Amino acid sequence: MRVGPTNSLTDVAGLRVGHHERTGDGWLTGTTVVLAPPEGAVAGVDVRGGAPGTRDTDALDPRNVVERAHAVVLTGGSAYGLASACGVADALGDAGIGFPVGVGVVPIVPAAVIFDLGRGGDARQRPGPDFGLAAYQNVSADAVPMGCVGAGTGAVVGALKGGVGSASARLSSGATVAAMVVVNAVGSAVDARTGELYGARFGLDGEFALRKPDENDLAAARTRAELGAHGGSRKAPLATTIGVIGTDLTLTKAHCAKIAGIGHDGLARALRPVHTMVDGDTLFTLSTTALPAPDPERMYELMEAAGDCVTRAVVHAVLAATSVKTPAVDLRSYADAFPSAVC
Repeated sequence: MRVGPTNSLTDVAGLRVGHHERTGDGWLTGTTVVLAPPEGAVAGVDVRGGAPGTRDTDALDPRNVVERAHAVVLTGGSAYGLASACGVADALGDAGIGFPVGVGVVPIVPAAVIFDLGRGGDARQRPGPDFGLAAYQNVSADAVPMGCVGAGTGAVVGALKGGVGSASARLSSGATVAAMVVVNAVGSAVDARTGELYGARFGLDGEFALRKPDENDLAAARTRAELGAHGGSRKAPLATTIGVIGTDLTLTKAHCAKIAGIGHDGLARALRPVHTMVDGDTLFTLSTTALPAPDPERMYELMEAAGDCVTRAVVHAVLAATSVKTPAVDLRSYADAFPSAVC
């Protein structure tokens, strides 16, 4: 198994990603859009966290009539941020893209949110329809920008800075599977005993240039309460990790839901604890149906790779994040907290 050309979600032909964010003057938040081909992509979802904020996830139930989603929105702003999906839906509808309803179309735009309210200093500064529209207008098939961009702008993981990460894999059949996640977890991505990232060992050959942190970095991180879960001394932590898995293989809605569930296994390898009562962890799966449906053996390979892509995407998110200081938070990135670990 090897990575795709960009090692990101856009290695799945037909999927495009756009970010929009604002920082400063009380802002530290953003929105990310995953745009499907005009005909949409077969879609499924799996919600595991105890405090989800979502839109249109019931439409993706295999028992229900809608087969395809036209975009997926990942956003900050907690439940308020769901309004950003309206900007995407309006733009798609204006372009004539959506589920036909006789008098026009209704775009299917599922969405999920992270909790980042107030991290920029003003809890009223949160994404709305304008953020969704701006992210939609920024979509590109280029490599997915990672780190403190889009929905990952205000993200936190444990007591360190979180962000957006992505990873892909080419299967033996030539098919592609990829994942993009917004890592904003109550749990930690760092092994408190060693300072190493839980998910790093799942990297493909040469993917992560990391070594074990030295004792000085570990001691400093312990002093700053940057090891372990729950953000050190932060009170009432609220979080949520969300993301999208994509593939060019033809899947049913039920298959997409199953792959999303396997993706949560990937989260569990990279974050500890995960799926808590204050995380709304939600993963979507999109199938562009460009390639034939996999046989059972290929389905097993797809499932394994999907989970691993999620794990690897978490690691990329943590490594790409940058330190940030606002009136409300002072968060170091993993690279700044453990400089001896980064080659």
